[in-house]
Amino acid sequence: MPARHQVLPLLVVLLAGCGGLARNENAQGVRLYQQGNYLGAVNHFQQSLARQPGNPDTFYNLGATYHQQSKLFGRPADAQAAEQYYHLCLARNPSHEACQRGLAVLLVEQQRGDEAIGQLNAWARSQPTNPAPHIELARLAQEHGDVREAENQLIDAIAIDPNSPRALVALGSLREASGDVPQALANYSRALAIDPGQPAVATKVATLQAGSSGGVRTAALPPAAMPPPAPPAQPPPGNAAR
Repeated sequence: MPARHQVLPLLVVLLAGCGGLARNENAQGVRLYQQGNYLGAVNHFQQSLARQPGNPDTFYNLGATYHQQSKLFGRPADAQAAEQYYHLCLARNPSHEACQRGLAVLLVEQQRGDEAIGQLNAWARSQPTNPAPHIELARLAQEHGDVREAENQLIDAIAIDPNSPRALVALGSLREASGDVPQALANYSRALAIDPGQPAVATKVATLQAGSSGGVRTAALPPAAMPPPAPPAQPPPGNAAR
């Protein structure tokens, strides 16, 4: 089975730091990348790097562009360049999550899964208060069929940050796949309460709620000479925690 990492699109980070000219070069590089003009994107990212040497976002942009080229054209030199730029990015900013993810994806695509796991474990050890490494480790474990390890990694991520929407959604997806709909719904609802701007998660919650309520049937009342007493009035529902 192909690893899910292999089909994930790589998003290019738009530089938001200082330096208007460097920002312009990165912005133009992003546009060209999105248009499929990778050579043009590389040229603009290189110009940005000349204006702001050592900027980790620009190193990531270059790595992501060469990575995409390696996937499309199968050129080993592109994969080597991508790995070099990812390492340059992480040497300057080990907390660069997109770059950590990009490098792990690249290693898995090259059948170097053990290196990817080692890299992510090193990231987790260096940043014990960051849930992101555990989320990525969970993704790798799930793709290798180790659902128990994936669940454990996500539980570790949530223990580090109980308000991590990414970890909650990932755990909800894992539990939905295993058939544990109530717990999946609880995880999705919690993630949505923390970050309401997740339309896909909102759809999941609505779908699971509809499925859960679909099995409820109202019992038929026996015939009666008088209608049953009306139930007591209920207060209007408030904003329930999701």
